[in-house]
Amino acid sequence: MNPNELQNMRQSYEKFTLDEAETGDDPIQFFQTWFEIAKKEKVLEPNAMHLATVDGSGKPSGRVVLLKGIEQGNFLFFTNYESQKASDLIQNNQVALTFFWGELERQVRIEGKATKVSRAESEEYFSKRPRISQLGALVSKQSEVVPNRKFLEDKMDALEKELEGKSIPTPDSWGGYAILPSKIEFWQGRQGRLHDRVVFEKEGSTWKKYRLSP
Repeated sequence: MNPNELQNMRQSYEKFTLDEAETGDDPIQFFQTWFEIAKKEKVLEPNAMHLATVDGSGKPSGRVVLLKGIEQGNFLFFTNYESQKASDLIQNNQVALTFFWGELERQVRIEGKATKVSRAESEEYFSKRPRISQLGALVSKQSEVVPNRKFLEDKMDALEKELEGKSIPTPDSWGGYAILPSKIEFWQGRQGRLHDRVVFEKEGSTWKKYRLSP
């Protein structure tokens, strides 16, 4: 890795602007507007979001998960309840999400609290997943050490034969989380690093809006 090359890697952001007036008064609605644009412009996996958690000792951890719905202002994702992220959320349910749509020179940062969705909602979503993904959820004890790749593939083959022609039950250790935002920042890249940053912050039942210096 060449340090000089890294220091000279920079992109001039010039595609769009962001004014406070165009965001309206509802950040969830404006997020959906930006999301529809990202889909239209064929951004690769526009629903990919970086999820940051912190465990009980204050140690942070991050990974990319997929947004699977927005319901009553909550951002939904599904995972294994025995994973590291789930363990972190038991200890501290404060989280941060980040969407980055590089093709549009846009970023959305969200802070909020995560709670488990109902079992019925988890089962409903699980039933709609591709069969191979359902099998994978049964095979994987997420974040557990395994001896090698073949170990997982053998378990997958055995389970596929065992459940051939049968419906696949939702694992007890699998389900969804709903993240209720308390703060949402819309970031639009601008020329000369003078980026636009418009923030919504929850105050009681209403949203306060302000602009930040880049």
